[in-house]
Amino acid sequence: MKIAVIGLGVLGAATARSLALAGAHVTVFERTAPLAGTTSTSFAWVNSHAKNPLPYHELNVAGMDEHRALASTPSPCAPWLTLGGNFEWAEDAAGAERLAAAVRELEARDYPVRWISASRARELVPDLLLPQGLRDIAHYPTEGHLVPALLVARLWGEARENGARLRCPVEVVSVSETAAGVRISSSDGEVVTADAVVFATGRWTEALTATTGHRVAMADPEVAGSATVGLLGWTAALPTRLNSVLTTPSLNVRPDGGGRFVLQGLDLDADADPANPPAVDGVHARELCRRLEALLAGTSGAVLESMRVGQRSMPGDGLTVAGFLGGSERMYVLATHSGITLGPLLGRLAADEVVHGRDASPLRDFRPDRLVGRDSLPPLKKARLAGQQ
Repeated sequence: MKIAVIGLGVLGAATARSLALAGAHVTVFERTAPLAGTTSTSFAWVNSHAKNPLPYHELNVAGMDEHRALASTPSPCAPWLTLGGNFEWAEDAAGAERLAAAVRELEARDYPVRWISASRARELVPDLLLPQGLRDIAHYPTEGHLVPALLVARLWGEARENGARLRCPVEVVSVSETAAGVRISSSDGEVVTADAVVFATGRWTEALTATTGHRVAMADPEVAGSATVGLLGWTAALPTRLNSVLTTPSLNVRPDGGGRFVLQGLDLDADADPANPPAVDGVHARELCRRLEALLAGTSGAVLESMRVGQRSMPGDGLTVAGFLGGSERMYVLATHSGITLGPLLGRLAADEVVHGRDASPLRDFRPDRLVGRDSLPPLKKARLAGQQ
């Protein structure tokens, strides 16, 4: 079976790997370079935190399990996954009420979370600087983070070892179904045929699926200050001890290897503009570093090596898209804001559906046809989507 995969971010790499392992002849089309889309601008937090409704939460829990299973299998690759937990607290009464409600919801779902004291948090994260008087900290011990490039290296490397081929740079401009399979046209006029195609094109999903006659509505990824865009800063190496994720009122932080950290201040996303990326030494960069110094010891004098505007792949209702388009068994779409958490799982389930025709029950609530034919949707509100990765 000849299968084309469009896009080589985490979803494309995961799908190519699983398809190749299932015996398919896989060709991946990437228009610029691997990791050139959303995967390279993700906070990369592995979690099922504040992900509703319940089927979406359960899908993300399964995604976390898939990461653990993949990480437990032998590989010569550099470690890409760290399940060092996540720590969260509130700064005022309203925030404390919201956090307590979120914890109660997760407890009711048997999701691992517990309240710990400030002293216990400092035992687990020795360099943590906590506000005076803080008593209650929510600890999510099974959550973690990963380095996206290392994950894609693992997935795509195993795909290649099992026969997958990459065509890059090749920009796919249209896809159509035929009686025998699919036709894939590129910007240079070339036409390629395959038995089936998997769209793993991130924020370009709507434009490319529109060429099939079954346009999947996505939130606009270009609108400055919306939920689809956000600022992320990468620090230079720092002598600071942190092996977990911190999601705090002023700053989210995760390690990125080699003593570097990724910083995210959700309130600063209001100024995020893809057309005007902030300077690495500008006001937003300095503010992120100031907040870091107040949060972790050993970060005095921190500077950023990179400042990026992330453009999120966000289906129109904020939930994952996974399934065949328009009743076809030849055109399959994957799109999600939770690509880091869900990537390996979605790749495996998609391959099983495409190659073997087996219905993946965890995906039944996330089929793309619910968004086909709807008008293009404006960006969703940030509050609904904060924390999803």
